[in-house]
This record gives sequence, C-alpha cells and structure tokens, in this order.
Amino acid sequence: MIQQLRSPSPQQSLAEAERLLEKQPHLALGKAEAVLRAAPGFPPAAFLAARALRRMGKGKQAVATLDGLARANGRVPAVLWELGQAAGEIGDTPRAIAALEALTRLQPAVASGWFLLARQLRKAKRGQDAWRADLSGIHASSRDPELLKAAVAVNEGDLDTGEALLAARVDDPAALRLLGEIAWRRGDMTPALERVEKAVTLAPGFDLARDFLIRLLLQTNRLPEALSHAEVLVQSPVPSPGHRLILASVLVRLGHQERAAELYRALLAEQPDQPQVWQNLGHVLKTLGEQAEAVDAYRAAVSRQPTMGEAWWSLANLKTVKLGPDDIAAMEAALATLDPADEARQEDRFHLHFSLGKALEDAKDHAASFAHYDQGNALRRTMIRHDADAFSAEVQAAKDTFTAAFIAQMGEGGCPAPDPIFVVGLPRSGSTLVEQIMASHPMIEGTMELPEMMMIAARLQSRVDEGEFADFGAMIASLTPADRSRLGEEYIERTRIHRQTDRPLFIDKMPNNWQHIGLIRLILPNAKIVDARRHSMSCCFSGWKQHFARGQAFTYDLGDIGRYYCDYVGLMAAWDAQAPGTVHRVIYERMVADTEAEVRHLLDYIGVLFDPACLEFYKTDRAVRTASSEQVRQPIFRDGLEAWKPYEAWLGPLQTALGPVLESYPDAPVG
Repeated sequence: MIQQLRSPSPQQSLAEAERLLEKQPHLALGKAEAVLRAAPGFPPAAFLAARALRRMGKGKQAVATLDGLARANGRVPAVLWELGQAAGEIGDTPRAIAALEALTRLQPAVASGWFLLARQLRKAKRGQDAWRADLSGIHASSRDPELLKAAVAVNEGDLDTGEALLAARVDDPAALRLLGEIAWRRGDMTPALERVEKAVTLAPGFDLARDFLIRLLLQTNRLPEALSHAEVLVQSPVPSPGHRLILASVLVRLGHQERAAELYRALLAEQPDQPQVWQNLGHVLKTLGEQAEAVDAYRAAVSRQPTMGEAWWSLANLKTVKLGPDDIAAMEAALATLDPADEARQEDRFHLHFSLGKALEDAKDHAASFAHYDQGNALRRTMIRHDADAFSAEVQAAKDTFTAAFIAQMGEGGCPAPDPIFVVGLPRSGSTLVEQIMASHPMIEGTMELPEMMMIAARLQSRVDEGEFADFGAMIASLTPADRSRLGEEYIERTRIHRQTDRPLFIDKMPNNWQHIGLIRLILPNAKIVDARRHSMSCCFSGWKQHFARGQAFTYDLGDIGRYYCDYVGLMAAWDAQAPGTVHRVIYERMVADTEAEVRHLLDYIGVLFDPACLEFYKTDRAVRTASSEQVRQPIFRDGLEAWKPYEAWLGPLQTALGPVLESYPDAPVG
C-alpha cells in the first residue's frame, strides 16, 4: 500500500521560509504567501512576508503589511522594530519614528531600539530628541550583562577576556567605546581612535564616548578635531560642567586662553567651591600675563584645599611672587597631613616639597630649601622613567649618523618652507627670553613649545624599535627626497593651527628638539635653528629645582641632568663640526651683558632687519606658557646668573656629572 504524502504544516512552511529569508528572500516570500492563501491574515505569515518584501527592496509593500499588523496588535516588539526599519528605508521618517517610539516604550532596556530611533529623529531634524535617544540607548546598554562582564574584565586588567566578549559586537556603540579603551590601555592609539570614532558616528549623542574621543585626540595632538568634538559636546541636552572643562582644556592647548578663562569664570560663578577650576583659571591668567588675578585664583584654590600641592607650586612658580612665613607654615601643615604611603597623594607631596624649596630659597634658608628640593625630586624620580644610558646611546647614534659625508650623500630634499625658527637647548636656558625677543619682531610670530617635530621623530624611531631597520642610521638613510618633503610638509601643516597672525615666520620653542637637528635639516632645510645655552651649573640647578608639568624626565636627579647637559653639548658640537654655521648659538650671559649686540647677531642669522621693539621685548603682549612667563615680562636682570652658588656644597653629583663640560663653557670640551 502506498502511503499518502502529507502537506507541510503552516509552522513547517514558515520555519523553512525563515531559513531562506536572508539569502533567498523571494523563496521565503513564496512560502509565506502559500500559507496566507491557506490561512488569510495569519499574522506570523504576514510578518514573514513583509520581512521578505523588505529584503527584496519592496519597502512600500512591506510597510503597508507591517502597518496593518501594528494597528492590529501594536504590542509586538518585533513588528514595531521591522516597521521602524522598513519605513526608515523608504524615507517615511514620521512613520518610522512613531513605530520606534512605540518600540522603546515597550522595551526601554533594549539599546538597539533607541539607537535606531535616534537615527530617524536626526533625519527629521530633531537633533536634541535624537541626542536624548542615544543617551537612553547608552543607559540601556549599562544593564547589558555581557557588556557588564566585559567592563569588569577590563577594569581588572584582563583585556583579552574583555576583548573576546565584545569581538562580535562591531556595530554596538557601547561595545566599541569599551573596545577603544582596551586598545588605549595597550598603547595602540590607532585602533583606539578608530573604534571610539565609530562609536560616536553610530551614536552621536554618546557623550561619554565623545569625551573619551576628545582625550584621545588631545593625546595624539589632533587639536582641530578635538576642538570640533568639544564644541559639539557642550551642546548636550544633559549639560555637565565636565563638558565645558574639556572644551577649556582644548582651547588652552590651542592657545585660545581668553575663551578658556571665560569658561572657567562661568563655572566658578555657578559653583565657586571648585579648587581645581580655580587652579585652571590661575594657569590661564598666568599665561595671559594677568599676574595679580592669577595669584588670587591660586590662593582661592589653596584656601579651599590646603593640600593642593600643584596650586601651591603654581604660586611659587610665578617666580616674581614670594611666599611668606604664613604660607610656609600652611604648606608644612598640609604636608604633615599627607600620608607618605598614600599613592594617590604623591603628586601633592612632591609639589609641596618643591613649593617649600622655593619659599625657603626666597627666605635665604638654603639648607632647608635644598632639603625640600631634594625630597621633591627624589619622590618625583620614583614616578617617571628615564634611562640615562639609553638616552646617551641615542645621542651617540645621531652623532654617528649625521656626518658631513652623510649630509652630502643625502643631497637636496625636504620641504622648502622658510617659516619655522626652532629654539633648542635645555629648559631654563634662557630660551623663553630668546623667543620673546624674536616674537617682538613684526616678521616673527611666537607660538609655544610645539610637539610636532618630536612626534615625527618618535614615529620614525618606532620603525627601528619594531625591527623594520637595523639601526637609526639605516632608517634615516632610507628617507627619499619625497619622504623628506612629505614629512616637512606634514610639520608645516600640523603647526598651522598654532599660528594666529599673518607673520611670515614662526617660532617653535620645544627645547628638546636639539636631539633632532639632523632630522630638521633633512625635512626643513630652510628652517632656522637657534641654540639657547646657559652656564651648566646655572642651567642644570635651575632645571633640577623646577617641577615641569610634563616631560623633562631627566631633571629630577642631579646626575641625570648633568649627563643630559653633556649629551646636548656633545651633539651640538658634533653638528657644528659637520655642518658649520647652520645653527646660531645664543649664550645667555652674553645676552645679559650686551643685549643689543646679541639681538642684532640673532636677527641677522634669522634674516630680518633689526627692530627696536626686540629690545623692549617685555612690552610685547602675548601668551607665554613656560616657567619663565613672568620673567620675560620684565627687562633683563642679572640676579639669576649665579643662583646656584649658595647651594654649591650640595651640588657635587652635578659637578661630577658635568666633568670637562663645566670647565670649557661656553665652548664644548676639545677631544
């Protein structure tokens, strides 16, 4: 007997249609329609047919079916989700918004619905509503178990587990931000930026991701992009003081100090008990030359938080302000309350030691002053990395590479722009004075200590570190004329944002660029290089008792800074021998002794006519961000020429490290 074959059930047909839906939607539609012929209006079949129609590009038909299903039963999330997407794809934005608003009311904890709604709201030009929808999506994501598990792994340092948990979520804004953090923690800035940028693109209202993106952009010195995102962030419908603070920090980096000050003042008007904001305002006012107001701001900070070491140091670091007995007592009391074992307060402690060192120096108590400077430096040295041997080896590699024969062999090349004037040397060498003198000339613009050349050099060095080249010399030799032109043009383009005038020349006063004079000459052959040099004991001691906001890791040990000075003198002497006349040296003590003659020599080298304004540099109104900001607003004085003398008894390690360099100043040792 032949067994009669049975027709598949509607459920079986729909299950088969579901399997066909993504790759063969036309076949899935056929099966769904067959079910509908047998059971007209059967909702599961109608829903599957609509989904198939959407995938076949028949959006209007899909919307019509889905709209009917939604009217019949508007509490089915899957129908609303599909209707929202289908209506959005055919440009029926109002219908898409209505469906997705209904969906998010039903399922407020499902982040993807909020993000889809936000995209449709943006199409309708409802920007603030879209922003709130994105924020609701992020709030929903914060309850996602898988995301929470990944976040815990990342916070515990288990980056591999966190990344594995998130690997498949390549279109999830919250997951992408966390993946960006994982890359950042590993030091992989390129993927970090790519992931966080994608998170912000997918959910422009994701404020925390945009905040993180701004910080990443600041770390990579992409300042125009950081400013653009910061300007967006302050428009958030959920205002936060932190948004204005990060905008202010970007403005400071770009040199827009006045607008940053306005932001800080507005924040303080709303909530005056914010010591950090008072301190930030003080920094800006100091840069602008508004010294009395800066002092008031710093004192407002320490009055609200007496242990705030950086604010005390900022007061001491004004140089023209002397902290009196009451200040010394207040700092000593603050220091006594800080537990030496508390890692979180180490910065306050070393700042207070530096501040007390300066206050006691002004009081002529040199023994106590040295003790505090010594403790501050010793503590700071434990918190930074500086390998003096490795650094000396890098300097030697540069000396070995840039011989006269090598320079001749490389031939012409690089970007011909004559704009940059590099002022190099050690910190506290008089470089800010040299910069201020030149910036008083109508042809020359002063900017700030620009990091661009150091970033280019670091990127090239990484090619050696990663094994692409055997050594530094091989890497430099590989640079073609086109490479050198491209790198020089990159420098000019990246520094353009810092130029606020139409003056044809500008100053880059990053002192550490002495390490890269060979590279500068290869990629910017028409740039000028000015070496600001000061007596080794004066310069090194001044640097040692100065706490720098960033960098200059060699300054926190007398032996380290002495070796660094010797490396600097040695490389500059080698360059003078191989390429004489390409670097102009300004000896600080000569500038003090005969300012006009030295200024004329300097301007002759730059190639501009003498201008009397350069002798009245202290009248030039411009922002100055270095430790010498107040000193260069006064005529040249001699008081600091031998400030190290009262401390000579304790400076043996420095004198030993300097060796022959100390005796030969201002020239380099012979041989």
